[in-house]
Formats: sequence, structure tokens, C-alpha cells
Amino acid sequence: MAGSVLSALPRMDALLACPILAESGLPRPLQKAAAGRVLEQLRQALRAGEASVPELARLAEQVRRTAEALARPGLGRVVNATGVVLHTNLGRAPLSRRAAAAVAGAAAGYANLEYDLSTGGRGSRTARVEELLRALTGAEGAFAVNNNAAAVFLMLSVLAPGAGVAISRGELVEIGGSFRVPDVMARSGAKLVEVGTTNKTRLSDYEQALMSGQAQALLKVHPGNFKVVGFTQSVEVEQLAALAGRYHVPLLCDLGSGALGPGPWPRDYPTVEAWGAAADVVCFSGDKLLGGPQAGILVGKGEAVRRLKADPLARALRLDKLSLAALEATLLDWRDGVAVPVRAMLEVPLEQLRQRAEGLAARLSPLCSCRAVETTGEAGGGALPGEALPSWAVALEPAEELEAFLRGWSTPILGRLHRGKLLLDVRTLLPGEEEFILAALAAWKGEKA
Repeated sequence: MAGSVLSALPRMDALLACPILAESGLPRPLQKAAAGRVLEQLRQALRAGEASVPELARLAEQVRRTAEALARPGLGRVVNATGVVLHTNLGRAPLSRRAAAAVAGAAAGYANLEYDLSTGGRGSRTARVEELLRALTGAEGAFAVNNNAAAVFLMLSVLAPGAGVAISRGELVEIGGSFRVPDVMARSGAKLVEVGTTNKTRLSDYEQALMSGQAQALLKVHPGNFKVVGFTQSVEVEQLAALAGRYHVPLLCDLGSGALGPGPWPRDYPTVEAWGAAADVVCFSGDKLLGGPQAGILVGKGEAVRRLKADPLARALRLDKLSLAALEATLLDWRDGVAVPVRAMLEVPLEQLRQRAEGLAARLSPLCSCRAVETTGEAGGGALPGEALPSWAVALEPAEELEAFLRGWSTPILGRLHRGKLLLDVRTLLPGEEEFILAALAAWKGEKA
């Protein structure tokens, strides 16, 4: 039985001769690879009795779509309609127009990465970024490496090699991918000295570690991906700075989320300026609340930062030209008062979100069952833990069918399933992305017709 069904499968050459493939303009080897994949999947389904042989034209259309999917790079643009602003799986912060243009300009040809145009001699690749960071934060020194874990590693390796480093048990965080602060500390050569408890750590706990000789440095880590509430106590960075000064030991801080100045976050949320004014060095991510590319940014006292920059490890962790171009442009946006996309998404008024959701629902309603609904998003990406973001979304049905279709679209559209609906949160849609959704749903309705 299975053999007779399989014999009904078309020959490869007959399939590739269909006009929809022959006239597609896709490379012949790519068409053959796609056809082989589609035919093999169909064979398996036929053997399992889960399918029948479709018409040749329909099968060719499936091959064309598969070939187009194979032709696309593995890393590409997606539409984030999840309502999670800093979605780690989706690349965290989207770049501003200025930053995207800077990357394109640096990538189009050669760039003056380490060439000083004013003198005609060798220059520093991070000089411009350092200048902007000093101006924005008020720090004496600044530097940037390829991510914040690298920044923590460099900071501990250079400023506390072999030293006991006191850190609150409540700040021994784990970040994405199962990387943990204790593991980074161990690889840096620093010795972990746990003080306090998970929920309560006092200044006297740090002082006891210094007095006993166990610790020769202090480390404060902002728990950016969780929040401890209830019977809690922690030590402010200013108190730790005073203690470090009395014992003549360095105070190192990992702020992680990198809130720069006042913004759409709670007033008591720690900022780079506040921690940088107290600590020897503070490090934070470039692709979180700063809204730039992946980077580990370090600011602090001039001598401490100079030591970081001079260490051989700094070269191994350095930023490439494209990341530097994006980071410089992002910092220019902050200098000029231009809201980068992340900030704009976090501070958009709720009423404006409602209007956008209702407008999008009106445009989509001829294509599928949908309506505007209130929902809740989040900052994500290890920033603003516990801070819900009231928002608006378009709720679509049939949810699971549309979720799979939109996820497989040429520009994948990613929402979230909730109570039998597919929610497309408008907070995280970038300008013009509604058109991607409209085109995808028009194609879906055309298939159903």
C-alpha cells in the first residue's frame, strides 16, 4: 500500500520544471535542495498515513517557499510583538536610525577605526566613545569591551587578582545561559567571599570580611533580573564607598541594566551616574536600558580605568568597528536628547498605545477575527524586574494557527499566546511594522480562500 502511494510522487525533474520554480529566479542548486527536503518530508508523512500526494503545482509552491527560506540568512529581522522591550532571544535593544546608519556606513568600506585623521597617525578605537561616556556620566575615565560579562571579568582580573572580594549572598546572580557571578569571579582569579544572607546584608557584614582579612575588595551587583521583597535589607553604594575608603580597598560595581540618568524607570532605580560617583569602577550593558549594541561599558576613577585599558586582556575583549559605530551613535542620541527606541517604547503613553491597537485591529479585522485588548508587558533583558508595563494589544484568532503562520512568514512576526488568543502587543512594534502584519495576514486569508 505504502509503495503504491509513494510511486505517485512526482519526479524531481518534473517538479523543478513547474513554472513557479523554473521562473522563480532562485538558483538551481537551491531549488534541488528544497525539493529534496520537501519530497523527503512528504515520503515520511505518506508512510505514516498522515498525508496524500498534493497536486504538482501545490507541491511546487511548497518547494518555492522552502527554497526562499533556505536562501535567507539564519540571522535576520523579526517583528517583536511580544510586549517584552528588551527581549534577550530577539537581540535585546533595537538600534536607533542614527545607530543603524552608522553601522551601515562603517560596514560599507574601510573606516578610520584606529587612524587619527587630524594627525595622520595611529589612533585609539575607543577614544570617541570614551569622550562621550565621560561627558554623559561625569566619570573621570571610561572604556568599552564586547559585553558586560567581559567587563566584569576584566574589572576583577585587573583590579582584584587573587584578592578576596566581598559580595552579598543576595547578589550572587545567574544571568542568561546559566552563567553565574561566582563562576565569572573564579575565572578572573578573584576569591569569592560571601557576606550576609539572601534577603538581608548589613554594612557590618562587609566590614567584618575586611577586618578579618578575608576580603581585600568589595563588589556590588545589581540584581537586574529578579526582585527580593518582604523582610529585606541591603547596603547602599554610598555606604560601601565610605567603607572601602576607610579600609583603602577598591569598590567595584556591576549595574548591568545601565540606566543612564532620569528616565522611564522608578526614581529610586540605581543609575550609572549615582553608582559611578561612589565606586572605583562601574560596569553595565550597552544593549539594555542604554538602547545600543551589545557592549560592556566601564566608567569610574581615572587611574582604575587606565589600568583596565592597559591590560593585555582588554585587547582580547575589544569591540569591533560595527559595534563601536553603533555605540557612538547611541551615545550621540543620548547627548542630543533623542529618545532611542527602547526609551521611546518604555515611556509611550498608555492612551497612545490604545489608539494604536484599535487602529491596527480595524485594519486587520477584514482578514481575521481580532479586537484591541488591554494587556501587560515587561522591560525584560535583566532590567526593571517586577515592574509591569500596562499595554494594549490586538488579540487574534485562530490563535495557534496564526502564531505558526506568522512565525514562518518571510519577516517572522512574533506575538504571545494567552488564553486562546494570539496577542500582538503594539508597544514593541517599530514604526512601519504594522505593514508586515497586514501583508502576512492578507496572505494567510488568501490561502484560506
